[in-house]
Amino acid sequence: MYEAKANPAVDRIRDGVSGNARLTGAVAAALLVLLAAEGATIPFIGSLIEPHILIGMLLIPPVLLKLGSTGYRFIRYYAGSPPYIRKGPPALPLRVLAPGVVLTTVALFGTGVALLLAGPPSNTLIFAHKLSFIAWVGLMSLHVLGHLLEVPRLASSDWRRNAPVEARLAGAGTRIAALSLSLLAGTGLTLLSVSAAESWL
Repeated sequence: MYEAKANPAVDRIRDGVSGNARLTGAVAAALLVLLAAEGATIPFIGSLIEPHILIGMLLIPPVLLKLGSTGYRFIRYYAGSPPYIRKGPPALPLRVLAPGVVLTTVALFGTGVALLLAGPPSNTLIFAHKLSFIAWVGLMSLHVLGHLLEVPRLASSDWRRNAPVEARLAGAGTRIAALSLSLLAGTGLTLLSVSAAESWL
């Protein structure tokens, strides 16, 4: 009896591990652009406090999506999922950095939201926000450097219409929609924060 051979191209098309990596890379690329805009407000924070706050709120949903996609890989790997085991964990230095990156990210955005809700003056929260920012910048810089070369390829893969068959993965529309919805949610959150941000002017 004839036995059909496995098709490696089809296997790759259905590869959830690579799909997760592409989603993580696409969100990372969007975050780099938004974080650059946020960083540009810091030297002029006195006059650009409102854009600083609003861009920070815009960042929250994409940041949560990024934490979700990387957290999903973490859970699947340590739960013993064979595809994720074959993929292997990130490099050891990046694994060591990861808890600090997550904790400082939560602290940075958590204190930012707390400041927005509390309104000025909030000296204790301002100090906590600045302290978490300093720690976050150091850890995040190392994190970005560790992934910088792979981000452009991962971020653009789902957008290339003329990619070869082996480069196409199921779920591209879902990944693009997830990123788009996170940016849309961030825009909505930004609009809801305008009146609160004005109290800091």
